[in-house]
Parts: sequence; structure tokens; C-alpha cells
Amino acid sequence: MKYNRTELVGNIGFTSVIDKKFKTACLTVRFITKLSEDTAAANLTGTDVITYSNGSLKTFSELNEKLSSLYGASLSSFSGKRGDVQVLGISSAWLLNRYAIDGEDVEGEMLSVVRDSIFNPNASNGKFDEESFRITKNELLDRIEAEINNKRGYAISQATKTAFKGEPAEFSSYGTKETAEAVTSEKAYSAYMNLLRTALIEIHYVAPEENPSVLEMFRENFAKIERVPEKALLKNPSSLKNEVVTESEEFDVRQCKMVLNFKTDCDNIYAVKMLNTIWGETPVSKLFMNVREKLSLCYYCASRVIQSKGTVMVDVGVERKNIEKAKEEILRQLDEIRNGNITDEEFESALRSIDNSLTSIGDTPSSYSAWYFDCFCEGTTLTPQEKFEKYSSVTKDDIVRAANSLNLDSIYIMYDKEEQV
Repeated sequence: MKYNRTELVGNIGFTSVIDKKFKTACLTVRFITKLSEDTAAANLTGTDVITYSNGSLKTFSELNEKLSSLYGASLSSFSGKRGDVQVLGISSAWLLNRYAIDGEDVEGEMLSVVRDSIFNPNASNGKFDEESFRITKNELLDRIEAEINNKRGYAISQATKTAFKGEPAEFSSYGTKETAEAVTSEKAYSAYMNLLRTALIEIHYVAPEENPSVLEMFRENFAKIERVPEKALLKNPSSLKNEVVTESEEFDVRQCKMVLNFKTDCDNIYAVKMLNTIWGETPVSKLFMNVREKLSLCYYCASRVIQSKGTVMVDVGVERKNIEKAKEEILRQLDEIRNGNITDEEFESALRSIDNSLTSIGDTPSSYSAWYFDCFCEGTTLTPQEKFEKYSSVTKDDIVRAANSLNLDSIYIMYDKEEQV
């Protein structure tokens, strides 16, 4: 495997990962911008629209027909958030030319599709094509509705607002239903044009062999755009509140949800992630084995690390009568780690779990793209093996120190109306 990252002008990075084992290539373009409730929906819609049609393929059916003719090549959009930033973009994948039956230039054709989608969108008079825009806006509203209906996801979203109140990270990468409904074709187009000018842009090309024309395509086309990149904070740890804040709501649900947010100032992220794995990330973690299995206090109980915000989150599905008991046991299991009660089996199991997740990196072109984007955000260029060596160097004492750095910041509880006294 060969890795190389080149800086283009205007805070644009182009990374190539060459691995001879692949039969397909993958190209991903990410726009990174400050997360804002006012702009999130328009940004998302703007980057969605360009994967439904472009200046050469004017309809969704034309674009799909073109992709189908290229042996089922794909073009899709994605969105999400990473702490205080919104990450949006498009991803494409295609079969290598050498495997084309009639010698077609699949890569050349796909690069033309991607180029037109990004730099020649289906727009005129300052707005996107209305049909493509209508489809993407409706899909966004459906996604927002689905997020509200997914009560575990909704609880995590509300807990995030509580933990990061007053910070960009409190907002959803989708925006709200109201801001999404207010997006027009003109606003979406303006938002997308603004991303081209101001967003931090990271491009990842993963293939079995070099193709300098890919980099040159982006260099040539971005040179035509007057770039004024704005700063995007990829790491911005959240400060611990002066006292624990508890927020709650009531819904017609049969299972209550509770989310505990912990803040940490520990600078050893590998120790924090080992702590998280031992505490609540896996089916053999302390939370799963004790809170769920041994004491039957919950339906699920899991922890996760929000690295860019210096936060560890624990979310629980629980009956109303067991909320306080579950909370006490979650904190007790953290105290167990703080007191050094980590068995060799728990320690080795955590390392195996991390090793298993790392060894899958590189199985697909897209996994390399995601890996090296994460590395960019973390300010490293470590290979999966090099990162595992970092985890292997973590000691139990490191994990104890990480556990002692955790402080409860806030709690969100979704109560069920049925059991209210």
C-alpha cells in the first residue's frame, strides 16, 4: 500500500492510496465547514442535488442510465458531523478499465461524471434544477422525520444538545424540520457555491494504480474558483459544566432512555478508547455484563467516545423504575476501573476488539478513504498497524488515569408516559 497527500491551493488536500489488490477505484470529496443550525439543511441539500443530475446528464434517470452502462458504477452523497463541523460530500466507485469487456474507458467516463457533478451542476439563473431539488429536499425531510421516530437516536441527539449547549456541536447535521422546509432551490445552490469557495476540502482517491489525471482534474477546476477558505475546528474539546445538568422529556414510548455525558481532559486518546472498550463498547464490557446481564437493569447499555469534543457518552434503554439503579451501577462500574479493577481478560479482550476493527481497514477502497480522513482530522498519518501499536503500549495505569479524568457533565432522560405515577 502506498499513501501520499498533496496540498492544492486554498486548503484543498488530495490524498491517493494505491493498493494493487483492488479491482475497483473509489473517489471521495469531502467539504468541511462550521456546523450551524441556519446553514446545515441548505448545505446538505446542495451537496445531495449534485448526485441526482448535472450539467451534462440533466435528469436522475439519465444519470442512473449512465452509471449502469459503466458496469454499475456508483455516485452518492453523504453528510454528518464531527464535533463542531459539518462534513458533506460525494463518493463514487467504479470498475477498473482492465476488467471492462469491450475495453471501455470506465475511469475516464466516471471522472467526467464526477467533474460535471461538482463543477458543472444542473443549475441556471442561480438555482438548481427544480426536479432534482424537489427529490433531495423531500428525502431530507424524510430523514429528519425518521430521526425523530428513532427514539434511541433522538435521545442521543437531545443529549448532545444538552452536553454541548452553546457550541456548534449541539446542532444536527440535518438542520431542523423548520430550516429544511425553508430551503429553496436558490438557497441550496447558494450554499453549495459557498462550500466550493469557503469549505476545507479533502479529496481521497483509492485505486490499484496511480492516475495523475485525477489530481490534475481537481487542480485545474478548483483553479477557476476564487477560494476563500474559512477556519474549521476539527478538535474543540467541550468544557465541563459547573454542575451536572439534567434534561428530560416525556413520550408515548414503552421504554425509557437515559444518556449520561462525561467530559475528559485526558490527552492520551488511546487510553480513553481502551477505557471505553472495557467500560461499555463491547458485549463483554463491564456495562453490558453487569448492568444488563447480571443485574437486568436495562435493555441495552453502551458507551462511545466523541473524540473531537473530549466526551464519553453512555446511553441506556431502561424501565422507569430502574433509571436510578442503572445510573448508580454505571457510575459504580466506572469506579471499578478508577480503582484499578481491570482483569487481564478484560484488558486483552479490549485489545482484541480494537485489533479486529483495525484489521478490516483496507479490505475495501472506501475503508481506506474513511481511515485516512479520520487520520487527517486527528493530525496523524498512522497506518492501522501503527495505531494498534499505540493501543498496545497503553497500560492499566494509563486506563485508570483516563477513568479518573472522566467527570459527569449532563444527563438526558426520555420518560415513558405510560408509567408516570
